[in-house]
Amino acid sequence: MRTINRAGRTGERVAGQDWDTIAGDLDAYGNALTGQALLSPAECRAITALYDDGERFRNTVDMARHRFGSGQYRYFTHDLPELVRELRAALYPRLLPVARDWAGKLGRDAPWPDTLDEWVTMCHEAGQAKSAQILLRYGAGDWNALHRDVFGDMVFPLQVVIGLDVPGTDFTGGEFIMTEQRPRAQSRGSSATLPRGHGLVFTTRDRPVRSARGWSNALMRHGVSTVRSGHRHTLGLVFHDAA
Repeated sequence: MRTINRAGRTGERVAGQDWDTIAGDLDAYGNALTGQALLSPAECRAITALYDDGERFRNTVDMARHRFGSGQYRYFTHDLPELVRELRAALYPRLLPVARDWAGKLGRDAPWPDTLDEWVTMCHEAGQAKSAQILLRYGAGDWNALHRDVFGDMVFPLQVVIGLDVPGTDFTGGEFIMTEQRPRAQSRGSSATLPRGHGLVFTTRDRPVRSARGWSNALMRHGVSTVRSGHRHTLGLVFHDAA
Protein backbone atom coordinates (compact mmCIF):
# COMPACT_ATOMS: atom_id res chain seq x y z
CA MET A 1 0.00 0.00 0.00
CA ARG A 2 2.86 2.41 0.72
CA THR A 3 4.16 1.89 -2.82
CA ILE A 4 0.80 2.81 -4.32
CA ASN A 5 0.49 5.90 -2.17
CA ARG A 6 4.00 7.08 -2.96
CA ALA A 7 3.51 6.55 -6.67
CA GLY A 8 0.31 8.58 -6.38
CA ARG A 9 2.13 11.41 -4.64
CA THR A 10 4.87 11.41 -7.27
CA GLY A 11 2.26 11.59 -10.03
CA GLU A 12 0.44 14.40 -8.23
CA ARG A 13 3.63 16.46 -7.93
CA VAL A 14 4.34 16.05 -11.62
CA ALA A 15 0.73 16.78 -12.60
CA GLY A 16 0.68 19.83 -10.31
CA GLN A 17 3.34 21.68 -12.27
CA ASP A 18 2.34 24.53 -14.58
CA TRP A 19 2.96 22.63 -17.79
CA ASP A 20 1.76 25.47 -20.03
CA THR A 21 4.46 27.73 -18.58
CA ILE A 22 7.07 24.98 -18.82
CA ALA A 23 6.17 24.37 -22.47
CA GLY A 24 6.38 28.09 -23.18
CA ASP A 25 9.81 28.39 -21.56
CA LEU A 26 11.04 25.35 -23.47
CA ASP A 27 9.87 26.92 -26.73
CA ALA A 28 11.54 30.23 -25.88
CA TYR A 29 14.76 29.13 -24.18
CA GLY A 30 15.19 25.38 -24.52
CA ASN A 31 14.96 24.85 -20.76
CA ALA A 32 12.43 25.40 -17.98
CA LEU A 33 12.44 25.09 -14.19
CA THR A 34 9.55 23.40 -12.43
CA GLY A 35 7.61 25.82 -10.27
CA GLN A 36 7.27 23.33 -7.42
CA ALA A 37 9.52 20.61 -6.04
CA LEU A 38 9.34 17.14 -7.54
CA LEU A 39 11.12 15.59 -4.54
CA SER A 40 10.92 16.29 -0.81
CA PRO A 41 14.11 17.07 1.18
CA ALA A 42 14.00 13.57 2.69
CA GLU A 43 13.69 12.00 -0.78
CA CYS A 44 16.61 14.10 -2.02
CA ARG A 45 18.77 12.88 0.86
CA ALA A 46 17.72 9.28 0.24
CA ILE A 47 18.68 9.41 -3.43
CA THR A 48 21.97 11.15 -2.66
CA ALA A 49 22.81 8.40 -0.14
CA LEU A 50 22.54 5.81 -2.93
CA TYR A 51 25.70 7.13 -4.54
CA ASP A 52 27.98 5.00 -2.39
CA ASP A 53 25.99 1.80 -3.00
CA GLY A 54 27.98 0.36 -5.90
CA GLU A 55 25.48 -2.41 -6.64
CA ARG A 56 22.98 0.22 -7.79
CA PHE A 57 25.11 1.25 -10.76
CA ARG A 58 26.33 -0.30 -14.00
CA ASN A 59 29.19 2.14 -14.59
CA THR A 60 31.09 5.01 -12.95
CA VAL A 61 32.64 7.81 -15.01
CA ASP A 62 35.52 9.99 -13.83
CA MET A 63 35.01 13.15 -15.86
CA ALA A 64 38.61 14.38 -15.65
CA ARG A 65 39.92 11.06 -16.99
CA HIS A 66 37.76 11.41 -20.10
CA ARG A 67 38.25 15.18 -20.33
CA PHE A 68 34.53 15.75 -19.75
CA GLY A 69 35.28 18.23 -16.96
CA SER A 70 35.92 17.31 -13.33
CA GLY A 71 33.77 15.30 -10.94
CA GLN A 72 32.08 11.94 -11.17
CA TYR A 73 28.79 10.38 -12.20
CA ARG A 74 27.30 6.91 -12.06
CA TYR A 75 24.81 5.20 -14.37
CA PHE A 76 22.06 3.28 -12.60
CA THR A 77 21.33 -0.30 -13.59
CA HIS A 78 17.88 -1.05 -15.00
CA ASP A 79 16.88 -2.02 -11.45
CA LEU A 80 16.06 1.63 -10.77
CA PRO A 81 15.10 2.96 -7.34
CA GLU A 82 11.33 2.99 -7.21
CA LEU A 83 11.11 6.76 -6.90
CA VAL A 84 13.32 7.28 -9.96
CA ARG A 85 11.17 4.87 -11.96
CA GLU A 86 7.98 6.65 -10.85
CA LEU A 87 9.36 10.05 -11.84
CA ARG A 88 10.31 8.92 -15.34
CA ALA A 89 6.94 7.28 -15.91
CA ALA A 90 5.06 10.38 -14.72
CA LEU A 91 7.19 12.90 -16.60
CA TYR A 92 7.28 11.19 -20.01
CA PRO A 93 3.62 11.81 -21.00
CA ARG A 94 3.91 15.45 -19.86
CA LEU A 95 6.91 16.02 -22.12
CA LEU A 96 5.53 14.06 -25.05
CA PRO A 97 3.32 16.89 -26.47
CA VAL A 98 6.33 19.22 -26.64
CA ALA A 99 8.46 16.52 -28.27
CA ARG A 100 5.82 15.88 -30.93
CA ASP A 101 5.22 19.60 -31.52
CA TRP A 102 8.94 20.21 -32.03
CA ALA A 103 9.23 17.27 -34.41
CA GLY A 104 6.35 18.67 -36.47
CA LYS A 105 7.92 22.11 -36.67
CA LEU A 106 11.25 20.66 -37.79
CA GLY A 107 9.72 18.20 -40.25
CA ARG A 108 11.05 15.19 -38.36
CA ASP A 109 9.53 11.85 -37.53
CA ALA A 110 7.91 11.59 -34.10
CA PRO A 111 8.44 7.90 -33.24
CA TRP A 112 7.56 8.21 -29.56
CA PRO A 113 4.55 6.11 -28.45
CA ASP A 114 2.15 7.11 -25.71
CA THR A 115 3.90 5.21 -22.92
CA LEU A 116 7.49 5.14 -21.70
CA ASP A 117 7.53 1.33 -21.55
CA GLU A 118 6.72 1.11 -25.27
CA TRP A 119 9.42 3.64 -26.11
CA VAL A 120 12.08 1.89 -24.00
CA THR A 121 11.20 -1.38 -25.73
CA MET A 122 11.78 0.30 -29.08
CA CYS A 123 15.17 1.56 -27.87
CA HIS A 124 16.18 -1.95 -26.80
CA GLU A 125 15.07 -3.47 -30.09
CA ALA A 126 17.28 -0.91 -31.87
CA GLY A 127 20.31 -1.95 -29.81
CA GLN A 128 20.12 0.77 -27.15
CA ALA A 129 19.68 -1.38 -24.06
CA LYS A 130 21.82 0.27 -21.35
CA SER A 131 20.28 2.41 -18.63
CA ALA A 132 21.06 6.12 -19.06
CA GLN A 133 19.77 7.35 -15.68
CA ILE A 134 22.53 9.24 -13.89
CA LEU A 135 23.45 10.28 -10.36
CA LEU A 136 26.12 13.00 -10.40
CA ARG A 137 28.47 14.19 -7.65
CA TYR A 138 30.57 17.36 -7.81
CA GLY A 139 32.99 18.74 -5.22
CA ALA A 140 34.83 22.05 -4.98
CA GLY A 141 36.56 22.80 -8.28
CA ASP A 142 34.46 20.33 -10.28
CA TRP A 143 32.55 21.21 -13.46
CA ASN A 144 30.91 19.57 -16.46
CA ALA A 145 31.88 20.40 -20.03
CA LEU A 146 29.24 21.44 -22.53
CA HIS A 147 27.78 18.35 -24.19
CA ARG A 148 24.68 16.55 -25.44
CA ASP A 149 23.31 13.25 -24.06
CA VAL A 150 22.71 11.50 -27.39
CA PHE A 151 23.43 7.80 -26.98
CA GLY A 152 22.30 6.42 -30.35
CA ASP A 153 19.80 6.92 -33.14
CA MET A 154 16.80 6.59 -30.80
CA VAL A 155 16.59 9.97 -29.06
CA PHE A 156 13.92 11.60 -26.93
CA PRO A 157 14.39 15.36 -27.35
CA LEU A 158 13.86 16.38 -23.70
CA GLN A 159 15.38 15.35 -20.38
CA VAL A 160 15.20 16.41 -16.74
CA VAL A 161 17.79 17.14 -14.05
CA ILE A 162 16.76 17.40 -10.39
CA GLY A 163 18.79 19.23 -7.74
CA LEU A 164 19.42 17.19 -4.60
CA ASP A 165 21.25 19.77 -2.45
CA VAL A 166 20.58 23.32 -1.24
CA PRO A 167 22.36 26.00 -3.30
CA GLY A 168 24.23 28.52 -1.16
CA THR A 169 24.20 26.15 1.82
CA ASP A 170 25.44 22.75 0.67
CA PHE A 171 27.45 24.23 -2.21
CA THR A 172 28.20 27.44 -4.07
CA GLY A 173 28.66 27.88 -7.80
CA GLY A 174 27.66 24.88 -9.88
CA GLU A 175 25.01 26.59 -12.00
CA PHE A 176 23.39 24.64 -14.83
CA ILE A 177 24.45 26.27 -18.09
CA MET A 178 23.24 26.01 -21.69
CA THR A 179 24.49 27.44 -24.94
CA GLU A 180 22.43 27.89 -28.08
CA GLN A 181 24.08 28.01 -31.50
CA ARG A 182 21.92 30.49 -33.36
CA PRO A 183 21.76 30.48 -37.17
CA ARG A 184 24.18 33.05 -38.65
CA ALA A 185 24.81 34.63 -35.24
CA GLN A 186 26.95 34.31 -32.13
CA SER A 187 25.99 31.63 -29.61
CA ARG A 188 23.73 32.59 -26.70
CA GLY A 189 24.23 31.33 -23.15
CA SER A 190 21.91 30.94 -20.17
CA SER A 191 22.24 29.65 -16.62
CA ALA A 192 19.96 28.36 -13.88
CA THR A 193 20.32 27.51 -10.21
CA LEU A 194 18.48 24.33 -9.20
CA PRO A 195 16.61 24.60 -5.89
CA ARG A 196 16.68 21.34 -3.94
CA GLY A 197 14.01 18.96 -5.21
CA HIS A 198 13.14 21.07 -8.25
CA GLY A 199 13.57 19.86 -11.79
CA LEU A 200 14.92 21.55 -14.87
CA VAL A 201 13.51 20.30 -18.15
CA PHE A 202 15.83 20.94 -21.09
CA THR A 203 16.44 19.97 -24.68
CA THR A 204 18.65 16.99 -25.38
CA ARG A 205 20.23 18.42 -28.53
CA ASP A 206 18.31 21.29 -30.19
CA ARG A 207 15.05 23.25 -30.35
CA PRO A 208 12.99 24.77 -33.15
CA VAL A 209 13.32 28.51 -33.80
CA ARG A 210 11.43 30.63 -36.29
CA SER A 211 13.31 31.57 -39.42
CA ALA A 212 12.56 33.40 -42.64
CA ARG A 213 11.63 30.06 -44.20
CA GLY A 214 9.55 28.76 -41.32
CA TRP A 215 11.43 26.78 -38.69
CA SER A 216 15.08 25.84 -38.24
CA ASN A 217 16.88 23.96 -35.48
CA ALA A 218 19.11 25.71 -32.98
CA LEU A 219 21.78 23.37 -31.65
CA MET A 220 22.14 23.43 -27.87
CA ARG A 221 24.59 22.03 -25.33
CA HIS A 222 24.45 21.87 -21.54
CA GLY A 223 26.94 21.64 -18.70
CA VAL A 224 27.68 22.78 -15.15
CA SER A 225 29.78 25.76 -14.07
CA THR A 226 32.59 25.30 -11.54
CA VAL A 227 31.50 24.37 -8.02
CA ARG A 228 33.26 26.82 -5.70
CA SER A 229 32.62 25.09 -2.39
CA GLY A 230 30.79 22.12 -0.88
CA HIS A 231 29.20 19.20 -2.72
CA ARG A 232 26.54 19.24 -5.43
CA HIS A 233 24.46 16.15 -6.32
CA THR A 234 21.91 15.90 -9.11
CA LEU A 235 19.69 13.20 -10.57
CA GLY A 236 19.59 13.03 -14.36
CA LEU A 237 16.52 11.52 -16.05
CA VAL A 238 16.99 10.58 -19.70
CA PHE A 239 14.09 9.11 -21.66
CA HIS A 240 16.08 6.98 -24.10
CA ASP A 241 18.53 4.22 -23.28
CA ALA A 242 22.14 3.98 -24.43
CA ALA A 243 23.83 1.78 -27.01
